[in-house]
Amino acid sequence: MGKRLNDVRKLIDKNKIYTIEEASSLVKETSKAKFDETIELHIKLCINPKQSDQIVRGTVSPPHGIGKVRKIAVLAKGEKQKEADIAGANIVGYDDLLESISKGNIDFDVLVATPDVMKDLSRVAKILGPKGFMPNLKSGTITFDVATAVTELQKGRIEYKNDSFGIVHVPVGKSSFEKEKLVDNIRSVVEAILKAKPSSVKGQYIKSIFISSTMGPSIFVEQGI
Repeated sequence: MGKRLNDVRKLIDKNKIYTIEEASSLVKETSKAKFDETIELHIKLCINPKQSDQIVRGTVSPPHGIGKVRKIAVLAKGEKQKEADIAGANIVGYDDLLESISKGNIDFDVLVATPDVMKDLSRVAKILGPKGFMPNLKSGTITFDVATAVTELQKGRIEYKNDSFGIVHVPVGKSSFEKEKLVDNIRSVVEAILKAKPSSVKGQYIKSIFISSTMGPSIFVEQGI
């Protein structure tokens, strides 16, 4: 691992700020693991993450998806269960799904819930919350339109939120993606985060942008992308 990282690091000029096209080519070139590495975008924001009015959170649907098939569960009642089933949800249920979650069984990647079941979902919030599976309005996972939510999630809709350091980490594809697809996805994510700028943030908003693969070094990307 040490030799591999040293070899790929030699391909990157740490004193250079790369264009998005250059960075997309380079991140593919430095992805040398024996699996299809995830390509991630890391955006450092000039925000105070301790201030609730400066939290940057939302959803974005990269035009080419992110190369991952996610298992989607839907917690709903009656007709909404049928809608979720038809839309292609992997797991659909209510009492049975709540019971399974209460036992610590989280066999899904995303949980969608209708607003009328949220009071019951609160019983397992301590299980879902710490693992990041609790549905919420801003991510579009609390909705009566479960069919649309399931369809968009299957197509690659992802949620982003800054961490405690004011950095947003977002997957934008796989190392097997064509460069052009990575460029398109990165641009769509940056545009979404720019639109999500809190009104309380004045002056500079984005401090820096980096791109990296799962096992590769980071690459400094210019902001005018």
